[in-house]
Amino acid sequence: MNEFLRQALELVALGVPVLPLREGKGPFGNCGDCTENRCGGRPNMKAAGACECPRPCHAWAAATTSVDVVTSAAWMAAWRKSAAVAYHPGGVGLTVVDLDNADAVAWARETLPATRTVMTTRGQHWIYLGTMQSANNVRPGVDIKSLMAYARWLGRGEGQMIRLPEVVTSLPRYVVPAGAVASSPVSRTAWSREVASGCRHTERYVRTGLDKGVAMVTSHREQGASSQAFGVARFLGSLHQECPGPCGLEALGGEIVAAAVSVGVPETYAVRAVDRGFSEAGVAVPSTQMT
Repeated sequence: MNEFLRQALELVALGVPVLPLREGKGPFGNCGDCTENRCGGRPNMKAAGACECPRPCHAWAAATTSVDVVTSAAWMAAWRKSAAVAYHPGGVGLTVVDLDNADAVAWARETLPATRTVMTTRGQHWIYLGTMQSANNVRPGVDIKSLMAYARWLGRGEGQMIRLPEVVTSLPRYVVPAGAVASSPVSRTAWSREVASGCRHTERYVRTGLDKGVAMVTSHREQGASSQAFGVARFLGSLHQECPGPCGLEALGGEIVAAAVSVGVPETYAVRAVDRGFSEAGVAVPSTQMT
C-alpha cells in the first residue's frame, strides 16, 4: 500500500469521495472504452449515462467513497502510478478557493473572510462550507473548485472553516450545457444582494435556504435530482411571494440548475424542472437558461 492509497482510504472512512492523480496532478485519462464518452458517461456527469467501467475514468466523476472500488484491481493499477490523491469538494459540501500564487494569496487576505487554509506547492487552498458552481480563472491565479471538480488532498489545514460567503459566490461562474464545448460557456449570474434589491429577506436567510436546497439536489447522484430541483425551486419561490421584488430568483434558479447538472441531469431538463417549480409557487421568473 503506497502513501496515496493510504491517504485515500483515510478519506473514504470519513465519507470523502477520492480519486488518484497521475504525474502532473491530472486525472488518469479515460480508457479506450470511455474515450470521447463512448461509454455514455458516468451517471453524475453533465449528461446521464450508463458507464460501468471499473477504472478511474472521467476525472472528478470517478471519485468514490467505496473501499471496494478504491482497492479494486483496476484502481490498484492506477495507484501504483499515482503522484497524488484528489477529492471531490462538492461531494462533501465544500468549496475550495484555489490560490495559485503569492499575488492571489495577497488578494484573498485582503478580500475574503478567513477560513480553513491549506498550503499548496505555490499558494493556498481556502476551504468554505457550502457548494457552488466551479470555475477557473475567476481572477488572476484564482480557481473555484466545488461542484463538478476535484482538488488535491494536501492535508487538513489550519483555521476554523466558515460558511461560503457572498464575496466568493458572487465571483464570475460558468456552466457548460450538455453537448456544448468547454470553449463556449454560458454565463450564469450568481445570486447576490445586487440582483435582489427588492427582496425583504436577509442575505443569510436566502443563502441558507439555497445551500440546503442545493445539497438536497446534489445528494441525489443516481436519480431524482430533477424532481428535487423542482421541489427546491417551488419552495424558494413560495418564500418570495410577498416580496416587492426583484428578488433575483433567476439567479437562484441558475444555481439550482447548476447543481442538478452537476449530478447528471441534462441542462434542458433541469431548466424545465426549475421553471415549473417557480411557476407552481406563483412567481414569474425569467428563464433560468439565460441568466
